[in-house]
Formats: sequence, structure tokens, C-alpha cells
Amino acid sequence: MKLLDPHFRRALVFVRPYMGALVPVVLLSLAGTALNLVLPYLSKGLVDDALIGQDFSVLVRIVGLFVGVTVISFGMNVTSGMRYTRVSADILFDMRLHLYRHLQRLSPRFYAKTPLGDVVSRINGDISEIQRVTTESALSWFGQVITLVGTVGMLIYLDARLLMVGLIALPPALFTLVRYRRQLEDRVRVLRERSAAIGTFLIETLQGMRTVVGANAQEREVTSFRGKNDSFVGALLSMRLFTYLAGGLPGLLLSAGTGAVFLYGGYRVINGETTLGTFIAFMAYQMRLMSPIQGLMGLYSNLATARASLVRVHDLLDTPADVTDPDEPATLRECAGALELEQVHFGFGRGGEVLAGVDLEIPAGQVVAVVGASGSGKSTIADLLSRQLDPEKGRVLLDGHDLRSLALQDVRAQVAVVEHAPFMFHSTIAENVRYARPDATDADVDEAIEAAGLADLVASMPDGTATVVGERGSQLSAGERQRVAIARAFLADPAVLVFDEATGALDPASEAAVLAGYDKLMRGRTTVVITHRIDLARQADRVVVIEHGKVAEDGPPKKLEAEGRAFRDIFLDVLSG
Repeated sequence: MKLLDPHFRRALVFVRPYMGALVPVVLLSLAGTALNLVLPYLSKGLVDDALIGQDFSVLVRIVGLFVGVTVISFGMNVTSGMRYTRVSADILFDMRLHLYRHLQRLSPRFYAKTPLGDVVSRINGDISEIQRVTTESALSWFGQVITLVGTVGMLIYLDARLLMVGLIALPPALFTLVRYRRQLEDRVRVLRERSAAIGTFLIETLQGMRTVVGANAQEREVTSFRGKNDSFVGALLSMRLFTYLAGGLPGLLLSAGTGAVFLYGGYRVINGETTLGTFIAFMAYQMRLMSPIQGLMGLYSNLATARASLVRVHDLLDTPADVTDPDEPATLRECAGALELEQVHFGFGRGGEVLAGVDLEIPAGQVVAVVGASGSGKSTIADLLSRQLDPEKGRVLLDGHDLRSLALQDVRAQVAVVEHAPFMFHSTIAENVRYARPDATDADVDEAIEAAGLADLVASMPDGTATVVGERGSQLSAGERQRVAIARAFLADPAVLVFDEATGALDPASEAAVLAGYDKLMRGRTTVVITHRIDLARQADRVVVIEHGKVAEDGPPKKLEAEGRAFRDIFLDVLSG
């Protein structure tokens, strides 16, 4: 395991800002470790001068030194350890935050193909594992190296020949360590993947519990859960086995070396070649020698697990963002809301284009309904207008500016999308509505709720706007969730409103309540209504029909209803009825 491994080098980027805070931590740790090295040597004077020499004053002095050094060393180690834990937590939060910000930049197509459980496993489980390793092992590395060097120096000073006997077992111990820990990283990676698979399974089945129960699939999912758990346990046992082989066998070999030291050292004491105090001090250092060697071996193991987690984190960070901010964004001081699509092409890499050269111009303040068959690319237009996606060819313009030349923050502030399946946070109605504009007053929130046709519903609730909507809005109906999302978009007061099947789940009465508030809120605001409801299409200034990835028809709703072939094909059932 190389500390100059590229994955570790990348991780150092997050450490550099904290180097100033780490220096005193390391110095305190080294000072505490150095003091600890004094303790075994005190046993030589304790035996030879105090006990065998029968000098009580020496005994008191040595015991006092022992207690004093122990207390001071303990205080230094606790101080450095606590401070390091704080700094390491800040470093790892920066890494987690960097990953979270990157996830915010990834497009909907990434989340469409990536299991949520795998993403959560990497941002939570893998970075937590990195944090565990850094907290438990990284700081101790400095102390273990100093302890090892200092202990070896004292052993040479006390009895160099005896040290050579103790080191006989070191080469085979290191060979065993390297042999098995080369295979440890692969097993750690497999374990992470199996753990992520369980997380993905739980998230998916818990979110779809109504479907699971409705299909009487409970036992089938339990069987699947058991299978995934068995796979995880198998990977866990495999990793543990190699952990024991990589750590236990070297330890056994080093213990054999200690046994050889007992035999040879005892022989030299019996023959009068060394003093009993020297031998006891040597053995104290010999036992301390085992600790840093095994600690450094354990660090190697921890680095293997940390590297496996770093690889998974970096794989996610290396996923390119489809949409990025320009280096020098154009300024958008005021926005009228004029939209234009110029020869826009887009596909999802599934063989064929969803949009195949769309040309569309929408003057500021106009209400345009976009209709078409399922899969015709209507929702893709919504993602392009809000720059969740960029066209593969062509341009999308806002007030004459290519969206790619504008700051993403400016685009999202001026273009609000109400989706057909809006997301609700586990919070109150007011906080969900206010999410797009956190500084909005209660009066602003009430006005948006009124405009979205939610006022009667909120008034009927005991807690009013303080009613908690539940996980993903589970306490509300689908139509109520959409009206909350519409109120959220109204409150944001954008120049452009895009409704992506926003009334698709509303019953006729609820839809009428929402439409009643449209006139006031859409007046002077560019509005794109993506819909399959003819009533909504009829209220627009004009209707655009998307067919085979292109604009097939474009004109006032009455004209298309009378003359438009594609329009009439889409609403055939309604028109014929």
C-alpha cells in the first residue's frame, strides 16, 4: 500500500487547509510518545539500584518519576487526540460536502440510472469509514513510528545482540502481512458493494411498500432481502478471514521472536553477562516494540479499507456533470422571459433522438401549451428550459442569451418548473411552499396558497399551514401535493413558469380551482404548459404540437382544434365525444 497512491494524493487536497491546526496536534502527540519511552528504562534503575541496591530514596524518586511522566504523557495524548478528532471531523465534512455539491450538479439522467442506495452508501458509509480510519489510525501513525524508532534505539543501547535475536521473526511476519493484505482491499470493496445493495433494496421497497403489499409480494421481498443479507455476510466473513490472516499470523510470528528473547536473555542473566535490571528493561522495551509494529501492520489494513472507500467516492466524484456554470457568465439584470429553441437536438443514449431539431419561439408574457403523445419529448423541453439538461445540438435562449452563457443560479431563479410528481419535504405546508423563497412573509405564503387553490384545504386542517405533510408528502393526496408545488412556484415569482403535467393528478373540481388563479399569476409572465388536458390547451394563447421530435403544428388552440391533424389525433377521444 503506497501512501503516494493517487487516491490518497487526491484526499490530501482536503487536508492542506488544516495543516496549521494539525502541527500542534502532531507535536503534542510526539512529545507524549517520547515521554512514554522513558518509562521502561526506569525499570532498570528500579531493579538494580532501588531493589537489589536496597535504596528506598531511589525507589521513591523512580516511582515519583514514573507517576509524573505517566500523568503528563496521558494529558498530552488526550489533548492531542481530542483536538485531532475535531480537525479530522472538519476535514471529512469538507470531503462529504464536496461530494454533496457534486451530486447537486449531476443531471436527472444520472439519478435515473443510479440506485439511490448506492449513492447514499458512498456519501455516508464510505466517507464514515474513511473518517473512522483517519480518527483511529492516522494520528497514531506518528506516535507509532517515534515509538518504534525510540524503542529500537533503547534496545540497541541496552543489548544489541539480544535485539538481533528478537528481530529474527520480523521478516517472515512482514512477508505474511504483505501476502494477505494485498487481497484484503478487494474483499473490502466487495463488502461495500454488498452493503450498498442492501441499502438500495430497503430504500426501493420501503418507498414502494403499497405496491409490495398490494401484489402480495411480502414473502418474495423477504426472500430477496435474506439473499442479499446472506451475500453481505459472506463478503463480511471473507474480509474478516483475511483481516485475521493479515494481522494474526504476523503477531504469532512476532510472539515467537519474543519467546526467543526470553530464552537467550535469561541465559545471559544466569551466566552473569547482563544484569537482571537490564534484562527486565530490555523485555519492557521488547514488549513495547510489539505494539508499534502491530499498530503499523494494523494501519496497513486500515489503509486498505480506506483506499477501497476512497475509490468508490472518487468514482462518484469523477462522474462528469452534464450541466456546468460558464467560466465567465453573462449578466442577466432583468428578465422579460422571452424563450427560443434553435434547432434543438437531444437524446438519452438509447438509440435515436427524443428531440430532433426543435425550433420554437415564445415571446415574453405569452402562454404556450405544449402537447404531444407520451414519449414525444415534452418533459425534456421542461428540463432544457430550466437547464437541468443541455441540448446536444442547438441552443436554448432566454431573452436572447444562450442558457449555457448564464449562471445556473440566474437561470433557476427566472425559470420555475412544476413537475407532474413534485417532491415534498417532511415539513410543514408553509415551509414546503416557502422553500423556493425562504425570506417570504406569511402573507406572501398565504397569497400563493390562495392562488394555487389550497386555501380551503389549509383552513380545514387543525394546524393550518403548520400541518406537517409527512415523508414525501404522504399525508397529502397527489393533487394536493401538486397544488403545494404550484404555490411554491408562484411564490418564487419567476419570469418563466413551466408546468410539466402539473394538473395531471387533479380532479376536475381541483383543477378548476387552480385554473381560476392562473389568470392573475400568469399575467405578464411567460408560461409553458406541458399537458395532455385539452381544457388547459384551450386556455393558452397558442398550442405547439410535438411529433417525432419536432414541432408538427403551432397556432391558436381554436385553429388547431378545427384544422390541426396532429392536434386532433392527440385529443381524438375528447373531440369526437
